[in-house]
Amino acid sequence: MTKKLIIIISSPSGAGKSSICKRLLKDDTNLTISISDTTRPPRDNEEDGKDYNFISQEKFKIRIANDEYLEYANVFGNYYGSLDKNVSDAINNGFDILFDIDWQGSLQLKKSKKYSNILTMFIIPPSKEVIFERLKLRALKSGDSEEAIKERLNQYETEMSHQDEYEYIIENNDFERCIQLIKNIIEEARKKLNS
Repeated sequence: MTKKLIIIISSPSGAGKSSICKRLLKDDTNLTISISDTTRPPRDNEEDGKDYNFISQEKFKIRIANDEYLEYANVFGNYYGSLDKNVSDAINNGFDILFDIDWQGSLQLKKSKKYSNILTMFIIPPSKEVIFERLKLRALKSGDSEEAIKERLNQYETEMSHQDEYEYIIENNDFERCIQLIKNIIEEARKKLNS
């Protein structure tokens, strides 16, 4: 049986992580995403069970107490977490698993010792100014407030300071080139894992 990869993609908010993950899932049939639970309300363009599992803070805390999460974090005042059961089910069904998570979740996953085949990538933007423009654009589509944009920009330096904890640092300046680079990295990791 082929060994399966856990692929972690992290970035500062607005660097294109979610768009990259969506594209990878569309192009790679051996890949599935770990759909996180979150306590934040859905944005206008998000679907429950597809983008996130939107649950109450109370339910999230019960799952923490029951040790159901492989990793979880409090980000911008909302909880996000990956259910252990969903990850093991996906691996048993023959998929490599993609995680669209922040540095806190990445650290927990690497420390968990449950999975050893972990590939980590950190997406960086061309500049902080680009992030600001992307966040403003996203706010128009999703209804994020001016306050939410400021909060994300304030976290930018903190998030960027964790990039050295990742195996690969990839600049998302040209989306297609970025995608191709990530695909090449995944293919190499798969070959190495199963050689």
